[in-house]
Parts: sequence; C-alpha cells; structure tokens
Amino acid sequence: MANTTISGAKAIHGQNPQYLVETVIRNRIYESNYWKEHCFALTAESIIDKSIELKCIGGVYGNQRPTEFMCLLLKLLQIQPEKEILVEYLQADEFKYLRALAAMYIRMTFRSAEVYDILEPLLKDYRKLRLRNMAGYSLTFMDEFVDSLLTEERACDIILPRLTKRQVLEENGDIGPRKSRLLDALEGRSDDGSYRGRSRSRSGSLSRNRSVERETSTEQNPSLRRSPSPIVSGYISRSPSRSRSSSIASYRSRSRSISPDRMVS
Repeated sequence: MANTTISGAKAIHGQNPQYLVETVIRNRIYESNYWKEHCFALTAESIIDKSIELKCIGGVYGNQRPTEFMCLLLKLLQIQPEKEILVEYLQADEFKYLRALAAMYIRMTFRSAEVYDILEPLLKDYRKLRLRNMAGYSLTFMDEFVDSLLTEERACDIILPRLTKRQVLEENGDIGPRKSRLLDALEGRSDDGSYRGRSRSRSGSLSRNRSVERETSTEQNPSLRRSPSPIVSGYISRSPSRSRSSSIASYRSRSRSISPDRMVS
C-alpha cells in the first residue's frame, strides 16, 4: 500500500499521477532503500524536512539508481499536495532544493499557462545547484534548470508532459507578453520603471543641495548640530539557525492548515 496513490487523487494529463514517471524508473524507486526508509507515510508537511536535506537534483545515476530528488518527486506525485502548498514551497527562498523540487512538480502537473506564470519568475534565481547523473556530479544553476523545464522535452532523465508554446498562449490571450529584463537594462530602466540615469543625477543634485543647506544652517545656529545616535539597547540579532527554524515552522503550519493527511495506510 506504500506505493499506492492517495484516495481521491485527481488524474493528471488523463492518467495516474505516478505514471508520469517512466515504469522502469518508478520500479527502481520502489526498490530503493531511500524510498523504503525515508519516504514511507510522508505528508505535505513532513516532506519539507526531507527536501531541505537534499544535496543535489537529478534522475538516475550509477547502475540506474534513483536520486533522492527523484524519490521525493514521486512521493509528491503520490500524495498530490494542494496548489497553495506548492506556492509556499516556491516562496522558500532559503531552501533552493525545495524550490527546485516544487518547480519540477509544477512543470509535470500544472496547465501550460500556469507553468509559465509560476516558473518564469524563477529565471531571476541564479543560485548554484548540484546535478547528479550517469556521468557523476556537475554544476548547474536554478535559472538554467527552470529554463530546461520550459524548453526541453526531458529533465532529470524523465520525459516531461507536452507544454504548449508561449507564443500560442499569447495569441489565444491565455497569458500576457513576457517582460524582458535585458531590454529594460539596455534602456536604462530599473525594476520600478524609472530611468536609472535620471534618478541618479537627480538624487545626486538633491543630496548636494541638502548638504549645502545643512552646512549653512548649522553654521548659523550651532544648536542644530546632531549628536551621535545612541545604540539601541535590547536589540538581539537572529542567528541563521533561528531564522531557519522559524521559517521551517511557518511552512509546516501553513501546510498543516491547508491540507490534512490523506495517506492510505
């Protein structure tokens, strides 16, 4: 029963969600020790801890052995979490492998228009990812991985479902035109739509005018001179471990409140 899809799961692309992974790789996953020891009875909440422990992405390696990334992907296909939970996975900026796992699942299960809307913002993520395949370990980046999900037919040694071209979706009015950050950079525009050159020159002139006004005012009235601001007592900076634990707790609470455990015993 551990290899059975949850009761009430919706068909994805007209078939069982687990069948999106090829039969050979799926059987290898069922026989792997990681699947039997760590993926048993995982839920949308507990799978977060396993995703954070990932050290690489990939499909199979060595003698057709599945990676931990592929095992967790099959587990997501088996438990079929809610869409809101997957969005929370993508918003976990500090956990890049959790984001990569969610991006892979969204590419395989969502509609084409939703895939472009959700995954294209991840092209701004340039963090490094470790990729494991038959040749060993190699280095890739988050934006390259997402771009392969949007343009390639295969990713992590599995065949991806057919994705409608973006041009067709734009002609049908399903999605809007893609905004080019490169074009904005060449035109000197920042993210907020303002020209950088004008803003810099304007801010520079304003700062010079303000500094001159301050100097003249302090010379005329010495009482206006500011004393150094005291250090605020009681300020405690959060350590990385504390921020990590608090963020994990927030994702757990959100996933717990969105979707109950629907695993089949």
